[in-house]
Amino acid sequence: MSAQVKPDWERNGIRVVRSSELDLNTPQTPGMTRAAAINHARTGASKLWAGTVVVEPNAKTGAHHHGDLETVLYIVRGRARFRWGERLEFVDEAGPGDFIFVPPYVPHQEINADPGQPVEAVVVRSGQEPIVVNLDIPSPETPSDTKWIDPTHRS
Repeated sequence: MSAQVKPDWERNGIRVVRSSELDLNTPQTPGMTRAAAINHARTGASKLWAGTVVVEPNAKTGAHHHGDLETVLYIVRGRARFRWGERLEFVDEAGPGDFIFVPPYVPHQEINADPGQPVEAVVVRSGQEPIVVNLDIPSPETPSDTKWIDPTHRS
């Protein structure tokens, strides 16, 4: 008879990631800063990714979707505008305390709606891969000086 092995809860239990320990070694974009808190490398998470994003005033993404990933954002500070749909024809805004759910494959664009302050948000995704599928959909938003442009988010 083999003895039952007890889990090592000290090593495999709850993990607290302090704000001073967020990992800035993530894809960065002019006008915004991403930081990973929960991922496989840092905590052993296998089914989700969580972190923070700060979007500078007037920054915005190009149209894109995140494949089969589900995304949740929680707005901590600032005002965020979201556009979605085949022509980004739907629009809504979120402020501090609001949650946003982005279903899989939904074409969307994120915009800082307040030219006077950054948007600070917590982001949680249903997978570890940074899936971004850029779409050739023109934005109905007025162009701004600060664009959210990087290899994953086109203007």
